[in-house]
Amino acid sequence: MSLNAAVDAAFQPDGPLARNLRGFTPRSAQLQMAQAVAKVLEQGGELVVEAGTGVGKTFAYLVPVLLSGERVLLSTATKNLQDQLFSRDLPRLVSALGVPARTALLKGRGSYLCLHRLKLARQTSLSDKGLLALLASIEQWSRHTRTGDLAEVASLPERSPVWPLVTSTRENCLGSQCPDFRACHVNLARREALAADVVVINHHLFFADLQVRESGMAELLPTVRAVVFDEAHQINETGVQFLGAQLGTAQLLDFARDMLAAGLQHARGLVDWTSLVSAVDMSTRDLRLVAGRPVSKFASAQSRLSWEGTSPQGIHPDDWLGGLKNVGAALAQAASGLDTVSELAPDFVRLRERCGQLHELAQSFIAPCELGCVRWLDLGTQMRMVESPLDIAQAMRERVLRSAPPGPPFVDDRTVPSAEPPTPERARAWVFTSATLGDDSGLQWFTEPCGLTHALQLRVDSPFDYAVQSAVYVPRQLPKPNEPGHSEALADWLVDPVQLLGGRTLVLTTTLRALALVGNRLTSALAESGIEVLVQGQGTRGSLIQRFESAGQSQTTGARGAVLVASVSFWEGVDVPGDALQMVVIDKLPFPPPSDPLVHARTQRLEAQGRRAFSDYFLPEAAVALKQGAGRLIRSERDRGVLVVCDNRLVHMAYGIKLLSGLPPMRRLVNEVAFQDYLAGLTKTSTTDRHAL
Repeated sequence: MSLNAAVDAAFQPDGPLARNLRGFTPRSAQLQMAQAVAKVLEQGGELVVEAGTGVGKTFAYLVPVLLSGERVLLSTATKNLQDQLFSRDLPRLVSALGVPARTALLKGRGSYLCLHRLKLARQTSLSDKGLLALLASIEQWSRHTRTGDLAEVASLPERSPVWPLVTSTRENCLGSQCPDFRACHVNLARREALAADVVVINHHLFFADLQVRESGMAELLPTVRAVVFDEAHQINETGVQFLGAQLGTAQLLDFARDMLAAGLQHARGLVDWTSLVSAVDMSTRDLRLVAGRPVSKFASAQSRLSWEGTSPQGIHPDDWLGGLKNVGAALAQAASGLDTVSELAPDFVRLRERCGQLHELAQSFIAPCELGCVRWLDLGTQMRMVESPLDIAQAMRERVLRSAPPGPPFVDDRTVPSAEPPTPERARAWVFTSATLGDDSGLQWFTEPCGLTHALQLRVDSPFDYAVQSAVYVPRQLPKPNEPGHSEALADWLVDPVQLLGGRTLVLTTTLRALALVGNRLTSALAESGIEVLVQGQGTRGSLIQRFESAGQSQTTGARGAVLVASVSFWEGVDVPGDALQMVVIDKLPFPPPSDPLVHARTQRLEAQGRRAFSDYFLPEAAVALKQGAGRLIRSERDRGVLVVCDNRLVHMAYGIKLLSGLPPMRRLVNEVAFQDYLAGLTKTSTTDRHAL
């Protein structure tokens, strides 16, 4: 039986999916996508699929992947989505289809406990009682974990300073010279991947490995013939982070700390470690002072300083170059000191390599920016110098799609051999899929920056009846989005609708400043309502979504829901079907910030090509982001809800009307009375009854 025929049989009403998966319903759009994936798996080539919400794209690519018998790499956007794919979707389908597929989950090395660095951390003088408590809980967990995945430590915050103390990087890993090499969780995860048929990774890991492969190091996972990118709309922005160069104060200070720890442990008295470390530390901190004041955590767009000349914007060139040269000189001194003790311990060999890489990076940022790249200085919590390509098109064409068959990535263990490459005559297969890949029929927003202009394309629409299940409303009475007081007025207006719904609202903001203003104001206004207000930053992303969903699971029991106020990463990947989410509020149209150096460089390139930056860049970017945010509302055939966009431009400007027409075909509410009536209908228990639709 051909793969296409096997896929067709799997999705039939009497097929294995219907027989073995509770609630499975055959969908023509899902089968159409699955057949297209099967075809590219058999014949090779590149396939781009935009699959609307509710199509079931995960099953649509997993079924042909599992039935093909190929060794396949599945790459998705985040670690949370990795966990869902590996722990929920893959096991269900492997069982339902009855295939003997071996699966493996692989994250970046920064997700796994490093046993060697945990031992070093015990010897580090920590005065913070909170960090000491976290370190103790990690030590206790380390005695019984099988995977070493730090996501298992529920008490460990995502941004805790403990992370770099107990995890390794490609720069500081000792590799096969490590005394804990045999028990290393990273290597155990790699070896499981070597034996697997299907390996689940994320986009960050894929591009990190691309850089490693370019440096000539051995590939660490089995060579595969097929790769599927889910949530593919993120690969361009993810890729540019890894295909350039970065040097930050965190890297330099971590190096100094590790050099001091290793020096005092293995070569105390042989080198003046305190002086060497002090030179690196002080030159790093002096360079940070040259850059100026720290930028507010709520001003993410302004945290990037344009860097088109010798120095970043607003920084005197002599001061900046002097600071960079001092960093380079301190690293050169450190290298000399490490050279004298390199034979005493493997730690010193790795530290010397790491020192050389940091010195090379420092020198590269003294030189002019590479042609076709953009450079900026990031003044967030840590200072980072960044040089990035404008997109990944060239890298995809030259280093990925036309390269040797891709290995599921990880970083540099030179002791793990690569698997045998696939049969040369069989062309590689690449599948790129997402619910939103552009606002035009040719999907150029996605294909152009990703170098996929010749890929086969398929668009399959959502099966949801948006006109019946949902509505969209634009409140006309709020201030214009660029006027002072817009966020405060939005929060004040939102109080009554939220109380009428009993919570069940997701508020998405375009900036962190608006996030804080709206979150604080709603928290105060709803303090006595019994409705919990959850604000991004008050917990991990996963814990906030779980608390939000559980707060209002059933209207029939009179449960009170919650309000979740969030930004950035919550615009996508939030999947809350049912009563818990019935209103999504977007504060303003999500245009990219013009002041961002990467955005500015992209617009300059378009204008140099004779194109219009607003229509060819800003508008498509806003359209995709708006559709992603709106996509949080309707997640199943039984959902009902309302989308509120608090930006008058959506109905008063020609481009706004175009953006509005690009949303799913929701019913349009023209005034406050219609909006209130719609909300009143949502409060009825019958609204969640499928027969009421």
